[in-house]
Amino acid sequence: MKLLVTGGAGYIGSVVANQLLERGHEVSVLDDLSRGHRAAIPEGARFIEVGLADAEATRDALAGGFDGVLHFAALALVAESVEFPERYHRGNFVGTLNLLDAMREHGVSRLVFSSTCATYGEPEQVPMPETLPTNPVNSYGNSKLAVDRMIGDECRAHGLGAISLRYFNVAGASGGYGEDHYPETHLIPLVLQAAAGTREHVSVFGTDYPTEDGTAVRDYIHVEDLSRAHLLAMEAIEPGTHTIYNLGNGLGHSVRQVIDIAREVTGREIPVKEEPRRPGDPARLVASSEKIRTELGWEPEKDLEAMIADAWAWRQARPGGYGSSNGAT
Repeated sequence: MKLLVTGGAGYIGSVVANQLLERGHEVSVLDDLSRGHRAAIPEGARFIEVGLADAEATRDALAGGFDGVLHFAALALVAESVEFPERYHRGNFVGTLNLLDAMREHGVSRLVFSSTCATYGEPEQVPMPETLPTNPVNSYGNSKLAVDRMIGDECRAHGLGAISLRYFNVAGASGGYGEDHYPETHLIPLVLQAAAGTREHVSVFGTDYPTEDGTAVRDYIHVEDLSRAHLLAMEAIEPGTHTIYNLGNGLGHSVRQVIDIAREVTGREIPVKEEPRRPGDPARLVASSEKIRTELGWEPEKDLEAMIADAWAWRQARPGGYGSSNGAT
C-alpha cells in the first residue's frame, strides 16, 4: 500500500514507518519536526515537512493519493496540556480535523489513529477494557477523546474506515530507532538517564499507594509490539466503521520493579529520590487487550526486561540521542 505516516519523525511513528518499509509498503512521512527528529525518519521514506496546523499544506500533501494514513502527529505532554490546554485542542483536535478534511477531499478512506489510555482518566476497573467510561482528567486526554469521537462521526457520515489504538506505556527501542524526547517525562528513559549518570537520580512519586510495594503500577508495552498492532489494524479496517482497541501487555509493573530490573539490565546503581504523589496519578493502570488479541490475533512478544535492554542498548549507541548524528532537529 501507499501509506502516509503523520508524526513519522517521532518515537513511535519512526518505528512504525520503518516496519512498513520492511513489509514492502511505499511510505511518506509528514512531520513539521517541532518535536520529532530528522535523523529518525527511516531511509526509504519520502519526507514531507508540513505541520497539520497548516490546512492548505496538508491538503497539498495528500493530493498525491494514499491508500491509508497512520496518524501519530500530536502533542503528548500531560503537564503541558494542563498549563496550556489551548495548545492541545488546537494541535491535536484542529490538526486532525485538517487531516480528515484533506483525506475526504482526496478519497483516502483508511485511518489508524494513535489514541491513549488517558481517555479513561482514573479507571473504575483494572485491567481496563474498552467498555470503561471515558473521563479524562487532563487536556491531553480530553483532546485525544475529542479526536476519537470526531473520527467516529467521520466514519458514520462519510464512510471512512478507522481504528483507534489506545496505548498504555510504550517503551524500548527498535534497531536504530529509539526514544528521545525533550523534556523527557517517561519513566524508563528517566531511569536509564540516571543509570548513565546524565541525571542525578530518578524520582519516585508516591510510595504509599495501595499496591504491593507502595509505588504506582503501570502496563508497559514494547514499541515493536505496538508497531505490529498498527500494521494489523491497517489491514483489518472496514469501510464506515470505527473500532477502538486497547494496547498493553495486560501485566502491571510498579515503579520500584522497573528500577530494580533496570539495575539488573544495566549493571549500574540507580539513585532514587522519593517524593510525594502527583495529583491525578492513579494507583494502577493496566490494560485488558483481550479484544485486539481475539479480533486481530495480536500478541505482545517482548517483556519488560527486553524493553529496558533494548532502550539501554540504543542509549549506549547514541548517548546524545538523535542530536548526536545526521544534523537531527
